[in-house]
Amino acid sequence: MDNYDTVVAALQGLKAKGYNLDFNIGAEKIYCKEHDIYLHPHEFEIMETHRFEGDSNPSDEDIVYAVESKNGKLKGTITSAFGMYADSINTEMIQKLSLHQ
Repeated sequence: MDNYDTVVAALQGLKAKGYNLDFNIGAEKIYCKEHDIYLHPHEFEIMETHRFEGDSNPSDEDIVYAVESKNGKLKGTITSAFGMYADSINTEMIQKLSLHQ
């Protein structure tokens, strides 16, 4: 797994590895609005995580996830704030993402 200095560098590096879809975290699933794709926690795996902590500003804290559908046909990234800026999600999604932080 590569180490990246910034969120942008991580996203670019993962895109070069084929993680081309831009997923967002919903309450119960991740979704790619551009392609109308939805995956529940049991339908994808987290392949890599990259955590970035802001040196002086908590709003700079972020995690980049590289995700892949279980069938291997869909690959993309998720960016998510953590701490006080974390997204509101259900227990199953919390468990899935927490395993990889």
